[in-house]
Amino acid sequence: MNPSQLRRALLQVFLLPIVALLLLASVFIWQTVAGVRSVEHIQRADRNISYSSAVMLHMTEEETALRGFQITGNEIFLQPYTFASAPLARDFEAMRDGFRGLDLDPRPIDDLEAANAAWRTGVAEPIVAAVRRGEYTSDPGVNLREKGHIDALRAETRGILTSQRGIRDAAVAEFHSNVRHAIEAGIALAAVLGIMVGVFSFGKLQAISYAFQQTFREVNDKAHLASEAEQRLRAILTSIGDAVIVCDNEGRVEMLNTVAQILTGYSQQNALHRPIAEVLPLVDETTRESLDPSRLFDRAIHTGNQLHALLEPQDRATPQEVVVDLSASPIFDTDRKRTGSVIVFRDITEQLQTRHALLASEKLAVAGRLAATIAHEIHNPLDAVINILYLLRNHPDADDQNSLLDLASGELDRVAQISRAMLGMYRESKTPVAVNLTDLLESLLLLLDRHFMQASITVQKELLPDAIITGYPAELRQVFTNLLTNALDASSSGSTLTVSMHRSVHPTGITVVVHDHGVGIDAETLPHLFQPFFTTKGEKGTGLGLWVSQGIVQKHGGSISVESSTEASTHGTTLTVTLPRGNAPFIAAERN
Repeated sequence: MNPSQLRRALLQVFLLPIVALLLLASVFIWQTVAGVRSVEHIQRADRNISYSSAVMLHMTEEETALRGFQITGNEIFLQPYTFASAPLARDFEAMRDGFRGLDLDPRPIDDLEAANAAWRTGVAEPIVAAVRRGEYTSDPGVNLREKGHIDALRAETRGILTSQRGIRDAAVAEFHSNVRHAIEAGIALAAVLGIMVGVFSFGKLQAISYAFQQTFREVNDKAHLASEAEQRLRAILTSIGDAVIVCDNEGRVEMLNTVAQILTGYSQQNALHRPIAEVLPLVDETTRESLDPSRLFDRAIHTGNQLHALLEPQDRATPQEVVVDLSASPIFDTDRKRTGSVIVFRDITEQLQTRHALLASEKLAVAGRLAATIAHEIHNPLDAVINILYLLRNHPDADDQNSLLDLASGELDRVAQISRAMLGMYRESKTPVAVNLTDLLESLLLLLDRHFMQASITVQKELLPDAIITGYPAELRQVFTNLLTNALDASSSGSTLTVSMHRSVHPTGITVVVHDHGVGIDAETLPHLFQPFFTTKGEKGTGLGLWVSQGIVQKHGGSISVESSTEASTHGTTLTVTLPRGNAPFIAAERN
C-alpha cells in the first residue's frame, strides 16, 4: 500500500461513520418533517374546531337573545343578537382559511354562513320587527319554524365539528405512526450501518496494519541499503583521484579521503572535528592572504568558477607549497536546509608548470616570428643606408649629397620607428596599466605592413581615436599578433582584411573585430580552434596561438569568439575580442 492508498483508506475509515450518521440524520429529518406536517394539520384542525364551537356559541346567543326579546319586548335582551353579527363573520372567514390550509372544500362553511344569513333575514328579522310593532309573536307555528331553522344550523355546525375532529384524530394517528416508524427505521438503519461500518473499518484497518508492517520492513531494508550505499560512497570518495573533504555546518571536518590526507598531512582520525581552516590552510596565490575554506562555497556559487589557491600544509614532515584547483559546494537536506559543505581540490602544480612552459614556448615562437619580421624590416632600410653611404663616398657632388642624406635620414627614421614598436612590445608590467589599443594595433600593422603588401592584401582600418583599457601590454600584443598573422595566412591574394573597433556596453570597454575574406573554416573544425595543440596549418603551426590568446583575454576579464563561413558568396572568418575598460585612469599609453 503506497502513501496515497494509505491516505485514501484512512479517509474512508474516517468518512464512513460520518456518511452513516448523515443517513441516520436524513431519516430523522424526513420523519421530523412528516411529524411537523402532521402537527400543523392537528393545529389547523384544532383551530377549525375552535372556530366551529365559537360559531355554534354565537348562533346559540343569537337564538337566546331573540327569544328573550320576543318574550319581554325589552331591547336590552336583543343586544347579544345584534353584537353576534361581526364575530360570526370573522369566525366564518377564519374557518374558510383553516379549510384551505387543510386542502378542504370551504363550501360547507359557505352553506352554513348562508343558512345563518337566511335565518336572520327570514325568521329573526321579521320577529324583531313584529315585536317592535307590538304584534303577537308567540304563535306555535312561527316558533316551530324558528326552531327548525336553528336545529338545521346546529346540525350543520356539528357536522363541521365532527369532520374536523376526525381530521384531527387522523393527524394525531399519523403523527404517532411517523414517530414509531422513525424510531424503527433509525434502529434498523443504525444496526445495518453499524455492522457495515464495523466490517469495512475492520478490513481497512487490517490493510493499514499490513501496510504499516510492510512499510516497516521496507524502511529497514532501505536503511540497510542506505548503510551499504554510504559504505560504497565512502569507498568511492576514498579511492577517487581528487582530494575530498566533507565538513559540517560549522566548518568542522567530518571526512577526508586518501588523497586529501596525503595533500594535507592529516589522517582521518587526527582531522576529525578540527576546523577546516586548520586542516586546509589556503593562501590566495595573488594577494597571499589567508582564505577560509568554510566560506569558499559561497564564492563558488556566486562566481560559478573554480578557485586557484596555494596550500601550505603544516602537518607534513617536509612542508611545501603546492597550487591547488579547488571548488566547494553546500550540502542540503530534504528541506533545503544547509547541513554542511564538501570541498574538492587537486594538486595542479605540475599542470601549471607545464602550462607556463607552453606559454613560454608560444611567446618564444611569437617573438621569433616578430624578430624575423623586424629583422627583415630593418634590413631593407639598412641596405638602403649602406648604398647611400657608398654613393656619398664616390660622388662628392654637394647637390647629390643632400638628396642622398635625406634618403638616408628617412630610412633611419623608419628603423627608429620599428625599434620603438619593438621596445613597446616587450616593456612588460607586473601590474595592469592603461593600454591604448589604437596605438597597439597601429604599431602591429606597421610591422606587418610589408607582409600585407607582398601578399597583395589591402588592410582597412576603422580604429577609434583613443581606446583605453586596463591590461598587460606585452600579452595584448601577443594576442593581436596571433590574430593578425592568422588572418594574413588565411587571406587570399588580392583580398581585403578589415580591422575595426567600437565601444562595448556590456561590459564597458572596447571590442576589436578582425575580418578576413579567406576560404573560411568548416563547422566541424570551429569547435576545436581554441583547444591546445590543434592547428590547421600543419607543420607550420604549433596549435597554441588561439589557446594562449583565449587565456590572455579571459585573464583580462574579456571574451574572444570566432565566426566563419565557407559559402562562395560570404566566405571568410571573423574574430571578435571584447576587453573591459577596467579601472585605469583615462590617459594615453606611453609612446616611448
